[in-house]
Amino acid sequence: MIRVGLASSSNHNSLGELGCANLENNTGYGAGYRFGYYTSDLTFVELGRTSKQVTQISMLKTQNMYYGYDSAQEKTTYSDSITSNIVVGCYHIQIPGSYATYEDAAADAELYDGFVAWIDGEYQVRVGAYQSKEGAEGALATMKQGTIVGTSSYGINVVATGTDQILFQYDDGASSALAVLPDVTGADDVRTWFSGFKYRGGFTYQRLTGGNLTVVNVLPLEDYVKGVVCYEMGREWPLEALKAQAICARTYALRRLNYHKSLGFDVCNSDWCQVYYGVGSKRENYGPSETSDRAVEETTGQVLWYNNTLAETYYSSCHGGASESAYYIWGTDMEQYPYLCGVEDPYESYVDDLNPYSSWTVSYTSSELTKRLQNYGLGTNTTVDHLELTYSQLGNVIQVKIYYANGQSNTITQRTKNTIRSVFGLNSIRFTINGQTIKEGTASASENIFGGNSSGNGYTVNKTDSIDDLEGLYAISGTGTTSKLGDEVYAISGNGTVSPAEETSGGSSGNGSGGGSNQGGGTVVVSGSTYTFQGSGWGHQIGMSQFGANAMARQGFTGEEIVEFYFPGTKVDSYD
Repeated sequence: MIRVGLASSSNHNSLGELGCANLENNTGYGAGYRFGYYTSDLTFVELGRTSKQVTQISMLKTQNMYYGYDSAQEKTTYSDSITSNIVVGCYHIQIPGSYATYEDAAADAELYDGFVAWIDGEYQVRVGAYQSKEGAEGALATMKQGTIVGTSSYGINVVATGTDQILFQYDDGASSALAVLPDVTGADDVRTWFSGFKYRGGFTYQRLTGGNLTVVNVLPLEDYVKGVVCYEMGREWPLEALKAQAICARTYALRRLNYHKSLGFDVCNSDWCQVYYGVGSKRENYGPSETSDRAVEETTGQVLWYNNTLAETYYSSCHGGASESAYYIWGTDMEQYPYLCGVEDPYESYVDDLNPYSSWTVSYTSSELTKRLQNYGLGTNTTVDHLELTYSQLGNVIQVKIYYANGQSNTITQRTKNTIRSVFGLNSIRFTINGQTIKEGTASASENIFGGNSSGNGYTVNKTDSIDDLEGLYAISGTGTTSKLGDEVYAISGNGTVSPAEETSGGSSGNGSGGGSNQGGGTVVVSGSTYTFQGSGWGHQIGMSQFGANAMARQGFTGEEIVEFYFPGTKVDSYD
């Protein structure tokens, strides 16, 4: 089971916390609702239920909430603004005593035309929903017994949408969340509408700070992965590419259990974690397809391992010819994550005709570039004189040094607060400026700009020694078995880049698609009245290229082979 944040105070959830959260049964996929809570192991404990005739419900914070058109939200909903005479008040009359079962409480609630409440771990019966204490007192005067009550700032009302009828009330303290599990009919495939999308599984509602509601979708992991693959990758892409995406998405999620623990969920539903919109919307050809679901089902339980640890399975749209070492992007410890290294990608270019980011151009005049830099607090009261680009061994720009007319300079990397991509408004770090590349014969092994040397000719052994070739050498595996080195041997350089061993001397060869690259490492100085960035790729440049996976699948590679190519040294195996 996994918990996915759909609405919260996190800036990675576009909805934010909600005063009102609606659910509607997806016709034909279950009807009615069950109320309760989830245990620590995400087992649902039922406290009550509706009939199957109740198909739309709303969860509200326990304040005076009015149903009508709210101009601030531009829709008809419940809000604390006075929008109509349909109001769910926050004062109630409690009938004396408590009840052992929901059925007992519901029987008395029907007698009093009231509702069942679960308050601090016990069933109660309450009547009415009054806007003021005075209104509740007036009603109590006509009754033989009762006490005027409200809830704490963590209380939640469940109402029949569009009415003032409370179906269930829940208030079990700050650390507890109301759980709603759709369907009372025993349907095999249950789907529920929330905020324009259909979701499998259940939902939780919690007022973490005593204000609005945090909404979380709780569902089996494999159902979650089905709701990721189709949005993170084309729903009708080649099956083996979708399998690679499923393996990455499943592994990524398991690595992040409790990642957003303080908000009550594991992962969010945006690209900060993984894009997730459940089973789709009313939009045609959007959401899971037969192919994307098949990819998940045929890889059920498969994840990517590095030794005995789940791998970090980062991915992005495309690399433009080569991924990059996470060391240059995020400062990652490559001894701990050696598989997050740069990999030359000879496959991605096969689908350039399908890839909108296979080639792109961004151009600035010198004055436009100066103004853009100043918007980032760089080069104030001066102008750009020239740029110095440092390339990695795989041809990605890992540092840009900006020199100004007044003699000052700024150094920008992907590890600085303002990154290369953000400062220059680029899709990736694989680019040239004004078409300038390192001249043939001058591309030396670039110095590791974060300390150390990135490579050398031949093959380095134990950091200080080297060998000229691989003839007669054997590899020893982690289990102690030995085998003679064959043709498919890869070398990992000191900065974490990976390339075929027979091509590592003096830097890997070949160019990416699109705007070209400077493979082999080195620096380029660029100046002029204009600065035209020509590049390829889109994303953070680490891990799997999704368009590369598409191309590899078309070339006959399996999903396992695809992920193991992009994460060298890893192995696909069962999570169990």
